[in-house]
Amino acid sequence: MITIAGAVAIEAIETQTLDQPSPEHRAAGVASVAAHYGDPMREQRTLDTAVGLVDRSHRGVIAIPGVDRAGWLHSITTQHLAVLSTDQGTELLVLSPNGHVEHAAQLLDDGETTWLDTEPGRTADLLAFLQKMVFMTRVAPRDATAEMAVLSLVGPDVDKALAVLDIPPLAEPTIAEVPGPKFASASVAKSATSAYPVVAVPGGGFARRGRLGVDLLVPRGQVAELAERLATAGVPAAGLWAYEALLVAARLPRVGWETDHRTIPAEVELTGPAVHLDKGCYRGQETIARVHNLGRPPRRLVLLHLDGIATDQPPASQTPVTTVEGRTIGFVGTAVRHYELGQIALAVIKRNTPDDAELRVGEQAASIDAA
Repeated sequence: MITIAGAVAIEAIETQTLDQPSPEHRAAGVASVAAHYGDPMREQRTLDTAVGLVDRSHRGVIAIPGVDRAGWLHSITTQHLAVLSTDQGTELLVLSPNGHVEHAAQLLDDGETTWLDTEPGRTADLLAFLQKMVFMTRVAPRDATAEMAVLSLVGPDVDKALAVLDIPPLAEPTIAEVPGPKFASASVAKSATSAYPVVAVPGGGFARRGRLGVDLLVPRGQVAELAERLATAGVPAAGLWAYEALLVAARLPRVGWETDHRTIPAEVELTGPAVHLDKGCYRGQETIARVHNLGRPPRRLVLLHLDGIATDQPPASQTPVTTVEGRTIGFVGTAVRHYELGQIALAVIKRNTPDDAELRVGEQAASIDAA
């Protein structure tokens, strides 16, 4: 947990969508992280207009050393990983046999070890799956959460913050365009569909550009020193509430929040960044191909505006989204108070729901942002 410039980090206060370390990670000494540092709206504005440091060290980290790691991950996940580069990260999914999303992870490789970071509370299940899939392959996945921590620098001035840490600017991430149905095989590059530039952090660890800022994957013993250097240079801390508000506004889904037991990648806009559509067989691949070729996933991800009249509390995750007649058409994932947009939420709803439909989330009226 980071405390910067005299601010007091607040743990596990009236949680909005605040997620915390799993019991096994608490036992390993992984502390809670700050929901906010006293002024969530100011912290949001800082991340949106300048730059701030977000403590995301409650995320799970899995280390996968071994000479077969690239081909092995390529064969069991949705991403094209036949060749791993030390200067480029990406993201991947693990699907059920029926093509439903079970796990998601961000990835980078240092030439000897592949590092995966994933949502808090989901590490043990992902690690268990990976360990079951080892067979005779020369890989040794292990939980490295107690060793490595994730911090995030977010905002338009992120390059200035990187310079404080002697890290060069990182190019914007690139995400390949999703091909149309029944595409020609030769039209899809044989490489990862998303490319997130990666550089080494002086003193240990890595910086990876992502879809929302730059993530620092660093040894836990290095966190306090990095935070102090940034604070001295005027880069303030921002809590998870601020970070999540920007995630929602950017319509970036998270597995476990904007997914349920039957979610497929196309429903939550994960096909582009995390799914290669022409890499051969893997678990769940048949469903991915069928839905892509038909072009009609049963649900879709939307941004909802909530009226905030009945209550000033954002709805809890998994709250049903209904029509005015009371028919359930989906569920809310992450709901937040945004410093400019008011109460907003990501939701997964039936695909054929009109953009101008009058909706309800609990006691609140809701409308779809069709932009």
